[in-house]
Amino acid sequence: MAESGSIIASIEVPITVTSPRPLAVIILAAGQGTRMKSAMHKVLHPIAGRPMLLHLLANVAALHPERQVVVVGAGRDQVEKAVEGTGAVIAVQDAQLGTGHAVAQAHDALAGFAGDVLILYGDVPLVRAETMKAMIDRLNRGDEPRAVVLGFRPDDAAAYGRIIADGQGIIEKMVEYKDASEAERAVTLCNSGLMAVRSTDLFILLDQIGNDNAAGEYYLPDIIMLPGAPSAVIETDAWEVAGVNSRVEQAQVEAQWQARRRIEAMRDGVTLIAPDTVFFSHDTVLGRDVIVEPHVVFAQEVTIADDVVIHAFSHLEGARVERGAQIGPYARLRPGAQIGAKAKVGNFVEIKKATLGEGAKVNHLSYIGDASIGAAANIGAGVITCNYDGFFKYRTDIGAGAFIGSNSALVAPASIGEGAIVAAGSVVTKPVAADALCLVRPDQVDKPGWAKRFRERMKTRKANKA
Repeated sequence: MAESGSIIASIEVPITVTSPRPLAVIILAAGQGTRMKSAMHKVLHPIAGRPMLLHLLANVAALHPERQVVVVGAGRDQVEKAVEGTGAVIAVQDAQLGTGHAVAQAHDALAGFAGDVLILYGDVPLVRAETMKAMIDRLNRGDEPRAVVLGFRPDDAAAYGRIIADGQGIIEKMVEYKDASEAERAVTLCNSGLMAVRSTDLFILLDQIGNDNAAGEYYLPDIIMLPGAPSAVIETDAWEVAGVNSRVEQAQVEAQWQARRRIEAMRDGVTLIAPDTVFFSHDTVLGRDVIVEPHVVFAQEVTIADDVVIHAFSHLEGARVERGAQIGPYARLRPGAQIGAKAKVGNFVEIKKATLGEGAKVNHLSYIGDASIGAAANIGAGVITCNYDGFFKYRTDIGAGAFIGSNSALVAPASIGEGAIVAAGSVVTKPVAADALCLVRPDQVDKPGWAKRFRERMKTRKANKA
């Protein structure tokens, strides 16, 4: 992983960029993914709540490609469904004969295309649009390299293929680790496999490579060392080209993504009390002066306005929280939760498909589902909106300024008027008028001395049985 300084410099939100020539993108996703040990296609495993392939396509979209081709082997149906609406088309590599052979399967999908081709990998999900653009820019510099390879310098070069290049980034040799000399293995510049090539050259070059190797496969990097024009390399940080071939590597890439997202949040004005314990989704939106306490999870589709406090051990998904609200600790916001300005959702409260008006409070041990809570309403401890009868869901509407006493059950469909008070322990099954008091419980009956007589009677009975 790159040093923290380079990470901080590389976390900007992708910007819209354009290529000087038409652009096509080929994403290789035909690997078997056996090390994932999963029925799900490898490239559909998520990072920050989004499939790896869709991370990549989202960044690719910033370059406005004319064509996008995803090359798959097994699992075509899964991938095809995942890319619906992205503009990507599917090409199939029936036999796994290497990366060069995989790229060749995109030939028909790129028929008639004239421009630049960017070759990416579906299991290398974090490549930024700016890096892709830099590869295309280098391809179109005046010296016209045959191809541009994306290189990186990992902390441990291990068994990566090495790139031997001069001071201008012109590649003199690319060599697999197993074939490298000791001097070549000492080189720290490694091959990520990502490449940019002109469409007029790509398939001609692929026709020239062979499979005379131990695996009998056609390797894409072999086009670099064919006779003719030289190729060039540009560099990026190692985190950006980290690949995922196992659950362990998926967790490592997730950790890298989260680490950079936390830094981005803090740079943008968010306070993270214990950053390593907070987890974001790819689409989390946070305002300024937000305070996030330890052990908070932001799942997908969460938007937090300015000056919000998210207390510890809270989980948010599909929710919007307006300015100055407080959430938690130990709160759960489920999809459809809309929390108004300065509202409070307290400990062990669950909100689902419900709106809390400005200044409303649900402070303790409550479930509020399929409901609207008016401004400044106060929901007591243990209140439940009984929204489901086993077959259908029903709504509960609580007016502004209403007070719902502790341990009350509101049986939906329910309507509580503005300013109404529902006494503690009530089971409400009928509408409550504005400013009314609702009491739903039997009268209290005290029987003097009954408890004492009961205890004496029970003690005598127990003694007689001894």
